[in-house]
Amino acid sequence: MDIPDGYVLRPAGAAAATCAQFAALWAEQLSSGPGGSVDYRLAAPRWQLLCWLADTQDVLLHGSGSADIEEFEPRLAVDVAEFGARTAVYAASDGLWPMYFAIVDRTRVTSLVNACAHVLDDDGSRAATAYYFSVDDDALTAGPWRSGSVYVLPRHPFEPEPEEIRDGVRLAPTQWASPVAVRPLARLDVMPQDFPLLDLVHGHDPDVVMRRAAADPDGFPWRDGES
Repeated sequence: MDIPDGYVLRPAGAAAATCAQFAALWAEQLSSGPGGSVDYRLAAPRWQLLCWLADTQDVLLHGSGSADIEEFEPRLAVDVAEFGARTAVYAASDGLWPMYFAIVDRTRVTSLVNACAHVLDDDGSRAATAYYFSVDDDALTAGPWRSGSVYVLPRHPFEPEPEEIRDGVRLAPTQWASPVAVRPLARLDVMPQDFPLLDLVHGHDPDVVMRRAAADPDGFPWRDGES
């Protein structure tokens, strides 16, 4: 399968029997009312639950280092892409991308370059999910990780980022935005070792990335060519 340069694919998901356990756990969580912490007792890795939620339920996910958020307020984001540079609450229709944001220590990481998109077949069906993760070289060397939380949000009133073509591959970005405040349905606490792509995070020079992004905003992830 063709994917854009530097991207990696999501690992294989949970078996049917495990998905049935996820469904029972989620039904139990919803019955206890919105906003609570998931009491995770299953043997399956937590990332598989998050991916199952994003893939099968009418929800989106948001990663944070804070475990006490009762409501997400729209905030102005900084992004080279127009969709990601608005005042909004942002969330993802994917399980791993928000998990990454939950475990990245923003007090130590000065620069993030990342993306997540569903790879689409010609008929529009999903063939795979691809990721790109990179932090500044200094932080990657020192250790950029922390414990965090992934919040489960209702999909309404979010809107999705439009599809795009990158390196000849049809992609559906998993970023969604809401112009209004959103209250979470639940929260799952995670640790760096829960993230299955931890060893596949790239490092980059922030000055080089900023220079390349200014010269070619559509050239994500700005990792090739001369500095």
